[in-house]
Amino acid sequence: MKKKEIRVGLIQQSNTAAVDDNKAKLAANIADCAAQGAELVVLQELHNSLYFCQTEDVDLFDLAEPIPGPSTEFYGQLAKKHKIVLVTSLFEKRAPGLYHNTAVVFDTDGSMAGKYRKMHIPDDPGFYEKFYFTPGDLGFQPIQTSVGKLGVLVCWDQWYPEAARLMAMAGAEMLIYPTAIGWDPRDTADEQSRQQNAWITIQRSHAVANGIPVISVNRVGLEDDPSGSSAGIQFWGNSFVAGPQGELLAHTSSEREENLLINIDLSRSEDVRRIWPFLRDRRIENYGAITKRFLID
Repeated sequence: MKKKEIRVGLIQQSNTAAVDDNKAKLAANIADCAAQGAELVVLQELHNSLYFCQTEDVDLFDLAEPIPGPSTEFYGQLAKKHKIVLVTSLFEKRAPGLYHNTAVVFDTDGSMAGKYRKMHIPDDPGFYEKFYFTPGDLGFQPIQTSVGKLGVLVCWDQWYPEAARLMAMAGAEMLIYPTAIGWDPRDTADEQSRQQNAWITIQRSHAVANGIPVISVNRVGLEDDPSGSSAGIQFWGNSFVAGPQGELLAHTSSEREENLLINIDLSRSEDVRRIWPFLRDRRIENYGAITKRFLID
């Protein structure tokens, strides 16, 4: 089988409250990845700003932008300049009072290849996303680009095998998760380890179950809680790429900013699916109950 290899760049970055500074640093990192041959570059979740969902503050809706808008113009120009496919993550203002957590993908000519609105929205201590984001309404549809069909999901989506499966069933050649996840610094070391291992394990399992690579890009560094009611979030980095059998192909550190470059052979998915034909053996006639919330009253 003819090898279909693409070179991917993952940008793991720490952020400040200065949006223009964050974007300038991203532009430099994108240029660095492109200079190292990246054809596809993936950014972390909500990369323009601090992770603002630690508190509920109506003034923070001012960070949102329409799509298309200033940020799509900015990142579209970078994609065109460097002739790359670029996966971004933006705070979308769809209408007054209606906002989404939206991934926008640009093709090599700078055009928007497509977008995905985050479907699963958390509401946990320090992650008050339901205050800001309306659940997505675009479904689980891969985005066709010049480097392949990208199954782009966002952060909390990564815990749901249903989302990964539906993307794979719609022809996604890889799963991509822009992410912002970290610890409460007050958690014990054991609890921190359990959380991080669970996060890696669930995403590697999506690769195994669907026979396609997974790309997960997280932010890094401590971001203080502006309300002072918690110790903030220590984002744990550890961005990684897993192959179609869940094998860990590459990963970053937990403490520093990094641009990770790796070649991914997309043709391996066909080989893996031939020996592990999970899609063939699904008993779809017996899965109707999966659409219920719970099966015990």
